[in-house]
Amino acid sequence: MAETEAITLPTERPTPFDPPTGLAELRETRPVARLAYPDGHRGWLVTSHALVREVLADRRFSARPELRHLPTRPGGPSGQPAPPGMFVATDPPVHTRYRHLLTGEFTVRRMRRLTERIGEVTHAYLDAMERQGPPADLVEAFAAPIPAVVICELLGVPEEDRERFMAQGATLMRADLPQEEKVPAFLAMRGHMEELVLARRARPGDDLLSGLTGSDLTDEELAGIGFVLLGAGLDTTANMLALGTFALLLHPDQLEVLRAGPGGVELVVEELLRYLSIVPFLVRTALEDVELGGELVRAGETVTVSIAAANRDPERFPRPDRLDARRAGGGHVAFGHGVHQCLGRQLARVEMLAAYPALFGRLPSLRLAVAPGEVPLRTDMLIHGVHRLPVTWPIIGEVP
Repeated sequence: MAETEAITLPTERPTPFDPPTGLAELRETRPVARLAYPDGHRGWLVTSHALVREVLADRRFSARPELRHLPTRPGGPSGQPAPPGMFVATDPPVHTRYRHLLTGEFTVRRMRRLTERIGEVTHAYLDAMERQGPPADLVEAFAAPIPAVVICELLGVPEEDRERFMAQGATLMRADLPQEEKVPAFLAMRGHMEELVLARRARPGDDLLSGLTGSDLTDEELAGIGFVLLGAGLDTTANMLALGTFALLLHPDQLEVLRAGPGGVELVVEELLRYLSIVPFLVRTALEDVELGGELVRAGETVTVSIAAANRDPERFPRPDRLDARRAGGGHVAFGHGVHQCLGRQLARVEMLAAYPALFGRLPSLRLAVAPGEVPLRTDMLIHGVHRLPVTWPIIGEVP
């Protein structure tokens, strides 16, 4: 394909829930399309479900940051590898070592054992919402604090440090800030995590970081691992809870599936993960020449895979633009695919399985407090969602 035909990454969404305009047409006509990156690099954009999975499963495509170009902001590869412990930005065998040590901490069984505690946290915030009374911002009152408490308790982060970590994490997720303006937040968050690691070595508890102090990981590596897990745990599930609630309020038929029982809740959670795709894309770089979908990706070229487009591929999901929890099977790539598939995916599922039914069980008449078009979207952030979700509900005994 000629260089003049390179496109820029579509980012404008037609609705709060649908992928950016133009991705569907690309998936149909050019599933592997030349992509122009803001720093002048010419790489590729992949939009079909099958090819996205192919890239993410192929170890000839690297996740290392010193090799990649980013499709949303200027600035080429730094030439610097990821700091120790930042396992999401490493390749095998380095990644394999980290992943092996962490997998035992994120088993389905262990995550399910957290269900009772997650339920307690969820109901505590619902109690606070009811005491305060309507209206409320569901992000501030419910969606953001629940996963924050859970991941902080899992890592052993003291309660007094949680708001600071949340503020720093929010800065790092800004898509509209240049990298240099994020450095102070990164250094501060990393420094606090290093202090936490030293505290856990001196006085271990029953948290995840304490459990890892018995391994051969260095203090730097432990701090890096904690940084990654905390950052991911603070932002992703929070946005799924808020944006998912927004979607359910506008799709009452799906609320009926949710209320049908545990099986219905599981169906709704998986369908919301597919339908919303809050992580819109992932980036990899070819380590050698690779034939992909009829195109030759040269060594050193960056490939952006569109999670949002893949999860709406009609070749994999019939009527993909409908929110339909009754559709058969899973297969979405909301958590990625391959060796880098999200380590915390079971924790995220457990949190959503607890939070959605608790929210709509406690407040069955929950509704938006503003028109849908007035809900502020996170267009300035790397993770899709809403900045605020104003909601209201009738108080018992209230005269209409």
